[in-house]
Parts: sequence; structure tokens; C-alpha cells
Amino acid sequence: MIRKKGFFYELNKNKLLFLMIAPTLIFFFINSYVPMVGIYFAFTRFDFNGGLFGSPFVGLTNFKFLWKSGVLWTLTRNTVAYNLAFIVFLNAAAIFCAILLSEMTGKFFKKLTQSVMFLPYFISFVLLNAIAYNMFNYDTGFVNTTLKSWGSNPVDIYNTPSSWVFLLIMFYVWKNVGYTMVIYLATITGISDEYYEAATIDGANIFQRIWYITVPMLKPTFIILLLFALGSIMKGQFDLFYQLIGNNGILYNATDILDTYVFRSLKVTFDIGMATSAGLFQSIFGFVLIMTVNYLIKKSNDEYALF
Repeated sequence: MIRKKGFFYELNKNKLLFLMIAPTLIFFFINSYVPMVGIYFAFTRFDFNGGLFGSPFVGLTNFKFLWKSGVLWTLTRNTVAYNLAFIVFLNAAAIFCAILLSEMTGKFFKKLTQSVMFLPYFISFVLLNAIAYNMFNYDTGFVNTTLKSWGSNPVDIYNTPSSWVFLLIMFYVWKNVGYTMVIYLATITGISDEYYEAATIDGANIFQRIWYITVPMLKPTFIILLLFALGSIMKGQFDLFYQLIGNNGILYNATDILDTYVFRSLKVTFDIGMATSAGLFQSIFGFVLIMTVNYLIKKSNDEYALF
């Protein structure tokens, strides 16, 4: 009977490799696992004098308040809905642009277009906020100035919650489409030319080659990106929402997400217990979601699953 070799055997055999990975493990242990002790805050009414373990224990009171007040439903709805919209529109736009670029024959124009589309990815959210403000400001914004010059009434976008549902998605896609497009473009570049040559010989036109060859070949890449995105579906784009919406309470019902709520709870109301409760719910919901989606994908096609 062959004796199974354990962890200490591997540790002794690969001491150098374990030594190389040790700083990374220590980093994640200190910054990701040690702070988990703070989960206890979610079950307390935090008192600055009492600290972590000296604060009154209230059980699930914080969670009950979030649920009964309707805040938890609003935050969950907005966070999930926005992230789903980001996933759908971003990937659709990235695939469309990647296919268009792959069909271009002019190398200079192809490189120029790719660079121009990739540029917004490096623009900070602070600068994005400045761009949005100069476009949509009620008094001096470009949009309202143009409308006034045409004799139309200005639009108060910063007091219209429904407008920001579309604007947030638009800005997110505009900022990230170049980066995501490069990933799909790399996949398209890796597709063998033999497929396209055979299809051309069989009489397939360009649209048929794209639909029956290119698009199916992008499926594995799309599923991997989808799983990564779903893993953080409860983690909203905090920088985007905070910079564009800020503390505009009029827009909260349509734009408030878990991340911005947790931030305000800590910075404005100093309600650490409530903020930790929302953060814990966010983590558990996201974990359950990614495990469920990965299980369903693995059941359908084991090759596309993450683990």
C-alpha cells in the first residue's frame, strides 16, 4: 500500500517555493483574515468607549432594521441591477468593437482606434465627475447651454433620479469598453485562419463568418469574464457612484448601492454596527451567488467553471 504524502513532506520538498509565496500569504492573512474579527460589529450597537468587545450585543437587531426599513431591499436591488446592466452592456459593446477592429485592414487606423478607445480607462473618476458636471450642470452645463441657445427649456438632471440610471451605465461602459475589448480582441486574434478560409471557400460572407465562427469562439472568454464579474456583483462601483452622485440625497433611491451606504454610515452617521451589517450581508450574498452560478455552469459544462 502506497503511503499518502502529507503537507509537511511537500513543505520540506519545496521549501524554496513556500518561502517565495510566504510574503503573499502573510499579506493576505494580515489584511484579509485578521480584519474578519470586525464582523462582530454587525451584532453590536457600537460604543466608542467600549470598543469592539465592550459594545452592547444586540444580536440581529441591525439586520432587522435594515430589512424592515426597506433600505436593504433598495440597496440590494440597485447594486445587483446596476452590476447586471454593466455586465450586459459592457460585454456587448466590447464584443461588437472587438469584432469591428478585427475586421479592419488598415493597421494605422486600427491601432489609432484601439488607443483612442483604451484611453478613457486611464481617466480617474474625479476627472470623470468634472466632465459630467460641466456637461449637465443646470446653469452652465454644455447640455443646458445648448438647449437654451436653441430656445428650449433647460433640464435639471441633478434633480432627476431616472436620468442617472442611464448616465451611470453610459459612463461605466465608456470608461471600461476599451480595456474589455482588448481581452476579446486577443481571443479573436488567437482563432486559426483556417476556419475563416474554409468558410470562405464554402461561400460564407463576412456576417456569416462572424456569427458562426467568431462569436462562438468568444464564448469561453465571455463565461470566464462573466464569472469574475458575478463574483463581485454585490461590490458596486464605489468610485463611479460616489464621484458622480456624491451626497445628493434626491438621487439615493435610484442610485444608492451597498458600498456608498456603508461609506456614509461610517463617515456621516458613525453607525459602525449598521455599516458592518450591510457589509456582511454584501459578502455573504456575493459568496452564495458565485458558488451557485459556478455550480450551474459546472453542471452544464465542466470546462467553463472556475473551480
